[in-house]
Amino acid sequence: MLPDMAGETPVFRAGTIEGAKAVGVLDIGSNSVRLVVYENHVRALTPVFNEKAACSLGRGVATTGNIDPKNAEMALSAIKRFALVVRLLNVENMHILATSAVREANNGADFMEVVAHYMGVRGHVLSGEEEAHFAALGVLSGMPEFSGMVGDLGGGSLELSQLNSGLDTLGETLELGVIRLQDDSGLTVEKAASIAAKRLKKSKVLRESSTDTFCAIGGTWRAIAKLMQMQSNYPMHIIQDYRVDARDVEKLCARLMKNQADEPFLDQINRTRAGLLPYGAAVMSQIIRLGKFDNILFSSFGVREGYLYARLSKKQAAADPLLQAAEQMCRLRGRSEQHARDLVGFTQGFLSVLGERESEQQRRLRKAICLLSDIGWRGHRDYRGEQSVDLVAYSALSGLDHPGRAFLAEALAVRYLGLKHNSASQRLVELVSEKHLFRARLLGTMLRVAYALSGAMPQLLPRVRFEKEGDGVGMVLPADLAFLRSARLRTRLNQLARHVECDLSVVISD
Repeated sequence: MLPDMAGETPVFRAGTIEGAKAVGVLDIGSNSVRLVVYENHVRALTPVFNEKAACSLGRGVATTGNIDPKNAEMALSAIKRFALVVRLLNVENMHILATSAVREANNGADFMEVVAHYMGVRGHVLSGEEEAHFAALGVLSGMPEFSGMVGDLGGGSLELSQLNSGLDTLGETLELGVIRLQDDSGLTVEKAASIAAKRLKKSKVLRESSTDTFCAIGGTWRAIAKLMQMQSNYPMHIIQDYRVDARDVEKLCARLMKNQADEPFLDQINRTRAGLLPYGAAVMSQIIRLGKFDNILFSSFGVREGYLYARLSKKQAAADPLLQAAEQMCRLRGRSEQHARDLVGFTQGFLSVLGERESEQQRRLRKAICLLSDIGWRGHRDYRGEQSVDLVAYSALSGLDHPGRAFLAEALAVRYLGLKHNSASQRLVELVSEKHLFRARLLGTMLRVAYALSGAMPQLLPRVRFEKEGDGVGMVLPADLAFLRSARLRTRLNQLARHVECDLSVVISD
């Protein structure tokens, strides 16, 4: 039974969106049980609680047919605590999902009855096909433009599906989880690789796929990605949307399957997870070989996010997750949401006069940086730039790849610190092409001009326009705003002029 908490008061979640109604997902997997509570059930999910407990519910299920009582006890102890967290966080909508171990165990139904007793909500045991479907939707929720094959490697099974133009097809489940492989191979990695090859050859999804990109989900594969990032001195330790050459992944997998003793940075991987790496590597190496993939992409989003994504309305699901998250950050951290929107028109006006054409991706990044441009205002003036760079580059934003994160970080660094800044974003610029780096700095410099004009106050920027002045560009101020033509504004206009190699002047209209 849960402890008597008479008179308990739900936790007040300071700093959250007004009116947000928390939604939670308890994910009961073969390797671990995890509770994630999100601030609100929207397109851009923001976790307010995320914790797991390693319980190995899938250990021995394939051979005994039952969840081991000791492992069940560990899981239920964690779930009992999670139930209290759900109550204290006042979670209005709670979803419980169970996968391979519970699905296959003879005592799985009894286990879920106890879970329902603790949580006050009945759970849903996903079929293998459902698991594949929601894993694919999870990838789509975090990477709206993704097309390719999706694989979700758990403790008891591997789910494969194909994503094309936002639709998943050919979902299937295979008996290839890392715990199952350990059990089936007798802890022999070479035998595990042989088992993986044999079972993957039966995969209809692999046989019928013509894509060159494989998206990997699951804790063991995320650990492989983390290892690759550390070994390559990658400038960002974020797994979501981390892209690598399949040949490099294959080389690391081969080493992990042979001898881990001298593998660099392996000591920084959780010990329990490290023991599973050779088996995850065995599955990955066979997938690359049989599917002939060129690119491997890693996703932190999976079944949990996909399950919630499937429950959004069509209108909610169509929202841009990056822009929705940027709007939320602007609302929580900026001084004026209206000023941020004024910046969108101001920057568009200047680019139009320059003759710049934007792609859809460039437009959404520009809009995002305008929304995020004032999130550091509460910080000390000497550190606002660094703090803003960290908030954007290393945040839980979705719908944004690593070059996009670096782009936004550089634009914010320039906005606060100028073109000659020496901030953490300089470590990230290697992820951005020279062309996009120029544009990020252009946006940052334009924002410096805008803030010199408006002081972050709304309604001023829409009264300013740009027009051609000979070979240059004139920034036109109405006569009643002529007093805004300050030395500071002139300095920042000169910086922008040098960056775009174009004469810029201030014109006072009649």
